[in-house]
Amino acid sequence: MSTEAQKEKAKIWFEELRDQICHSFEKIEDEITGVYTDLDPGRFERTKWFREDDPAKGGGTMAVMKGRVFEKVGVNVSTVYGEFSPEFAAQIPGADKDPRFWASGISLVAHMHNPKVPAVHMNTRHIVTTRGWFGGGADLNAAIPNHFDTKDFHKALKKCCDRHGDDYYEKYKKWCDEYFYVPHRNRARGEGGIFYDQLSTDWDRDFAFTQDVGRTFNEIYPALVRRHMNKEWTFEEREELLYYRGLYAEFNLVYDRGTAFGLKTGGNVDAILMSLPPHAKWK
Repeated sequence: MSTEAQKEKAKIWFEELRDQICHSFEKIEDEITGVYTDLDPGRFERTKWFREDDPAKGGGTMAVMKGRVFEKVGVNVSTVYGEFSPEFAAQIPGADKDPRFWASGISLVAHMHNPKVPAVHMNTRHIVTTRGWFGGGADLNAAIPNHFDTKDFHKALKKCCDRHGDDYYEKYKKWCDEYFYVPHRNRARGEGGIFYDQLSTDWDRDFAFTQDVGRTFNEIYPALVRRHMNKEWTFEEREELLYYRGLYAEFNLVYDRGTAFGLKTGGNVDAILMSLPPHAKWK
């Protein structure tokens, strides 16, 4: 398969996964029987965008829903290409030889009304410079951690990893724990998951793993949402959620490499900052 055919195949998959996840989340909006049932179920609103510096060099689609279960969830896809700045090219594998790049991926962040339902982040991507690789992962971000949720989330990801490599889970779990850490708070952002980058062994094999990560996420996370979405919560628990979101926002603005990548490659600012919660507090 040519590189161009591989790019197109990856791009189509990210868009298909977006559609599958949006369908799953809208179905959850229809099922809630607890609070906010007097409101209409949420539905995703899609907004297309193109690179401001050069619309001919790609863009993406924001899909954002504000509903009864999901206070704010974004499932964005993008495909952009062009040239890295000299400063940024030095940080990207293969771009030091040739600054041209192509990047496609899906990025998801869900913030929930109910503090007992964990927030979550998931993204997978394919990047091509003079080299090509896959990256991404998924991690759970609960304001009120639940042992059973964490256990089931990791169990699902481990099964996914084990289907593709005996060492994948331990390696990518450790990478996630190290990456999603907030140094100035001296604590992890959440309950972890998996994180991988620069995966470049065999294209078909790496793509199959990346697809499996997306499918696994779309199985386990909706199950966790349904487990808690109809439970009542207290004012104190909601306050705990809002303070936790402050920590989440700090990581995304200060340390997240995906945020930096988007801002430095002509991405849509609203789409890049979609990960920020709708409401948060700091002490």
